[in-house]
Amino acid sequence: MRQGIFTVEENAPLTGRVRRLRLRGDPGPVEPGQFADLRIEGCFLRRPFSVCDAAENSLTLVYRVLGRGTETLAALLPGDELDVLTGLGRGFDLGLAEERPVLLGGGLGFTPLFLLARRLRERGTQVSVRLGFQSGDQALYEEAFRALGCETLVVTQDGSRGEKGLVTDFLPEEASCFYACGPVGMLRTLCEKAPCPGQLSLEARMGCGFGACMGCTVQTAAGPRRVCRDGPVFGKEELLWQTQV
Repeated sequence: MRQGIFTVEENAPLTGRVRRLRLRGDPGPVEPGQFADLRIEGCFLRRPFSVCDAAENSLTLVYRVLGRGTETLAALLPGDELDVLTGLGRGFDLGLAEERPVLLGGGLGFTPLFLLARRLRERGTQVSVRLGFQSGDQALYEEAFRALGCETLVVTQDGSRGEKGLVTDFLPEEASCFYACGPVGMLRTLCEKAPCPGQLSLEARMGCGFGACMGCTVQTAAGPRRVCRDGPVFGKEELLWQTQV
């Protein structure tokens, strides 16, 4: 974990209430799947956000404006500063990838998968990406994944862009493993359908972000585990879906 003061370089709308926040500063070592905790003015608790991309002197987050904290965040301008904790949580295991991994994101679930795709491509791994959205006007980052050299497919529930259906219907038969992030229902279906091993990044409401408050606890085969401390990434075989909300 590293704490630092970051400067806003970009805080731009992407579509609807979704925005991309690019920060300048040293995030330290960041693993794909880890998250950052932001101190936002007027909020007692820090706010956790999945890391979309990270480099030596930059950090990129993608978020949806939903409440007071993200509304305050959306009002920040280039040059404003943020107190940020980076390198939090357990990330994805790149060693699981083997030859033909598939990355599946539902809605903003693509966010932690982008840095993962970048790191896998840097290793020369062939990467397939499946991005699921309710409609075409919500679709994001298709071209960004393609620019990394990923074979990318967009799936929309209403068929207005890409393939029509659910992203879980388009798991490649030849996939050696999967990495996924999205709604609980999507992740549960994926685990039930996928014959290959996989890892999932869980989205959870966090209080402290350090594992002290136990507010983000989920039930696993090894007992209660905290999403912020023991995750947010868990193995397919770890989660007991009948106990999840």
